[in-house]
Parts: sequence; structure tokens; C-alpha cells
Amino acid sequence: MAQRDPHMTSRGPAAPALKGGGWHRLGNALKTTVLLAGLTALVLVIGQRLGGAQGLAMAGFFAVVMNFGSYWFSDRIALAIHGAQPLPREQAPWLHEMVERLSARAGMPKPKVYLLPTQQPNAFATGRSPSHAAVAVTAGIVDILDRRELEGVLAHEIGHVRNRDTLIGTVAATLAGVISYAAQMLFWFGGSMLSRGDDEEGGGIAGAMSNLGLLLVAPIAATLLQLAVSRSREYGADATGAELCGDPDALASALLKMERAAEAIPYDRAPATSHLFIVNPLHHGGVMSLFSTHPPIPERVRRLRAMSARLGGRARGGWEYAY
Repeated sequence: MAQRDPHMTSRGPAAPALKGGGWHRLGNALKTTVLLAGLTALVLVIGQRLGGAQGLAMAGFFAVVMNFGSYWFSDRIALAIHGAQPLPREQAPWLHEMVERLSARAGMPKPKVYLLPTQQPNAFATGRSPSHAAVAVTAGIVDILDRRELEGVLAHEIGHVRNRDTLIGTVAATLAGVISYAAQMLFWFGGSMLSRGDDEEGGGIAGAMSNLGLLLVAPIAATLLQLAVSRSREYGADATGAELCGDPDALASALLKMERAAEAIPYDRAPATSHLFIVNPLHHGGVMSLFSTHPPIPERVRRLRAMSARLGGRARGGWEYAY
């Protein structure tokens, strides 16, 4: 894995200690509990509408199985979906050293490092805990970013691991997919439910309207809940990553470069996992931007620039952009 920029940044003093990390993770845990409860409740409601008490029991069992599977195998699933391969240390020792240094600053074990065979510059982290984590970068990322910017990206991904974001991102995506799939089942196999009378609830029209409303609302609600998980955590990982590398402007520069490259080289493999990446790999715009799994890049950059100003403007390289 070649690196076109031979410059290696020297950081000097260690990055400042992360502040408020415990409260940040506690806030994430509380939000995660509420969001997962909402997603699970939707699964149970759909199960009840599909099959009454029996459907409710089956939906509950299915939700438990999916949560269990996501917890134990989320890293393997995400990496396999994208064809990621382990990146040998001898192929890119400088990159492994970056990951080791940032992991040490975060107070966690070094994640495994993987390479994705795509020219779009991007990266993501996965794993159920800091001791079972992996960081994956694309083959094209070193053609766009210099090492300073790449360190900012890796710091962001390690920030996700430290903040316990990687597990919830996979679980939320899995449950959201389950809800959408169950709603489709309601459409294709629930015709008898839409037309039958419900003597206990007072008529078939009310039942039909209820099921139709559920059919329309469930996928939207699942998507919105998933977006709420992803967007809030991107801001948190930006902040944590900027503190880990001690250079918020490096991450800001990387985000701007990767956004432009993603528009030129869209990567549409497994769209359901797009929220895992640091920059949305899908081409998007217009109304669809409202449903993006990522916060707007200009807002992320604005926050990072403000953080840099608070830290005393530690930018290196003279990167200047419009945002």
C-alpha cells in the first residue's frame, strides 16, 4: 500500500487528555437505550399486527436474536459485506503506527486494520467493544489525503470505538432493516388482515386503516431512528478524534476532500451500511439529503474549526477552505 506523501507529521507533546469522556459515553448509552427501545417496540407492534399474540411472541424472539447476532458478529458482518481484507503491517507500517499511537492516547487496545478494495477515499470502524474492534480504510484514501489528514480520519474512527458507537450503529441498522422487511411482509402477506373485520375492535375499516398507516410509517420511523443514532455520534466522534490527534483542522481538511471525492466516485455497495463510513459513500443531493445518515459536512467542519480556535489554532499545512 503505497503512500504518495512522504511527509510524516511530528506531533511533539501528547494530545490533551480527553475531557468529559465518561459523561459523553453515558449520554450515548441513554440515547441508545431510548432509540433501541423504540426500534424494538416497532418490531413488536408489527409482529402483533401480522399475527396477533403469536406474531408478537415471534417478533420478540426475532428482535432478541437479531440483537444477539449484531452484538457478537457485527464486526465480521460489516467487514465481509465490503470485502475487507486484513492489511499486513509490513505493507503499511506507518499506518499501523498511527493506529497504535492514537489507540494508546485513547487508552484502548489497538484495533485490527483492514483494507477495502475501492478507490473512493473513506473509512469506518466496527466491533462490539474496544477489545474487539477493527478499523477499515479504502485503497483510495492515501491517494487523496496526506498523512496528517489521514491521522485525523483514523482518530475519528478510533473515537467511534472509544465512545462505544460501533456496536449501536450496527444494531440500529439491523433493527431498522427488520422493521422495513416486516412492513413489506405486512403489505404482501397481510391482505387478509387489511380486509378482515375485527369484531373485538369494532370493524374492518378501522383495522385496515391502522395496518395501512403502520405500513407507511414503520419504514420511515425506522429510518429516522437510525439517522438519529448516526448523526449524533458523528459529531461526537469528530470531537473525540480531534482531541486524540490534537489537530482539528486536519480532520476538517480530510472531510472536505473526501466529500468531493465521494461525489465523483460514489460507492454503492451495501447502502444499508453507509452510516458506518466517516463520509456518506453514496451520491446524494436535493430532497434525499434530508435522509442522509451523516450530518452536513459544512457543519462538521464549522465545529472542528471552532474547536481548533479554542485549542489555539494548532493547524498544520496551511489548509484554507470556504467553510
